[in-house]
Amino acid sequence: MPQRLEQFATFFGLAISALLPLVNPLGSALVFVSLVGEVPAAVYRSLARKIAINTVLFFLVIQILGTAVLKFFGISLPVVQVAGGLAIAAMGWGLLTGHEAPAKQEVKELDDHAIGSLQNKTFYPFTFPLTAGPGSLVVTITLSAHTPAKGFFVDFAAHAGIMAAVLVLSLGVYFCYGYAPAITARISKQTAEGITRVIAFVLLCIGVQIMWNGIALLLKSLLHS
Repeated sequence: MPQRLEQFATFFGLAISALLPLVNPLGSALVFVSLVGEVPAAVYRSLARKIAINTVLFFLVIQILGTAVLKFFGISLPVVQVAGGLAIAAMGWGLLTGHEAPAKQEVKELDDHAIGSLQNKTFYPFTFPLTAGPGSLVVTITLSAHTPAKGFFVDFAAHAGIMAAVLVLSLGVYFCYGYAPAITARISKQTAEGITRVIAFVLLCIGVQIMWNGIALLLKSLLHS
């Protein structure tokens, strides 16, 4: 039992620390409110609930099928780490060198027909790629591939830790998206800029670290070949 709890706690911590800057519930909510526009608060909560559920299902499918898909196409994990790390670093650099925060985009007023069409966008683009994008996919596959395979229960505990982190992040997504108008109304332009820059720098560092891990594994395989 202690070993299972240790695996659960270890992968929960890894998943939270790696996925939080990528999912970024607060920062994504600033973009979300500009995309949805001026709609009733109940619509925001309804959309947020569906997006949070979609986020959990998205990560669950990645955990179950991600590694198998890589094996099917003959793609090695180090290659995924290099490509994914580069993509994440590019995203972080783009945010870091941006000139304005997304929170201050002008929101548009929507009619009833447009409000109805928002329900069809809960997966794309609100869940993917706004909430869980390519970077989240790479990180989840990487974590899943590194879960121990000594026994079913140890392996299950590691995957459960990852999914527990996903549930926590999805709750954050629900509250940040569901109350996005109230949140953005209380965030000044300077605060939004600061949040964006800090998140962008962390995102850049995560991308470089993931890319370096992949390069190190590729170099190691070349030296031993």
